[in-house]
Amino acid sequence: MPHRILLVCLGNICRSPMAEGVLRRMAEEAGLDDALIIDSAGTGDWHVGHPPDQRALAAISKRGIDISDLRARQVGPEDFARFDLLLAMDRDNRADLLDMAPTPEDARKVRLFLDFAPETGVAEVPDPYYGGRQGFETVLDLIEAASRGLLDHIGEKIRRTG
Repeated sequence: MPHRILLVCLGNICRSPMAEGVLRRMAEEAGLDDALIIDSAGTGDWHVGHPPDQRALAAISKRGIDISDLRARQVGPEDFARFDLLLAMDRDNRADLLDMAPTPEDARKVRLFLDFAPETGVAEVPDPYYGGRQGFETVLDLIEAASRGLLDHIGEKIRRTG
């Protein structure tokens, strides 16, 4: 049974679609792509149906990843049933997800994405929307670190359970 992961930011046009693209690529490289279902969404509805931000597309394409086919969507109550982990990019996103969680069991599925990268010393993936190009590069570095940690965690779980 695959691990189902939802990556969540505010508008689903910068951080979470970049995280979806990076995690998909790294899972494929680790041979774990069949073990994962990966999606992304936003807590807000401002950008529903829109492609990722042009700056996000430019930054991630420099790393050889294409996310131009992704379209923003909003988190809904059904996502708590569909996913095993809902990984928030920052504390505000996490608080919004916890407020939306239909049950206490669903709330336990909510974590910060950077919980999987304690070595960074950073708790939140900052929102690069109002910053410059370098902000997107920093975000991608953090996303790569969290993706490595998450894949290590899932790989270990798979090895333990066979």
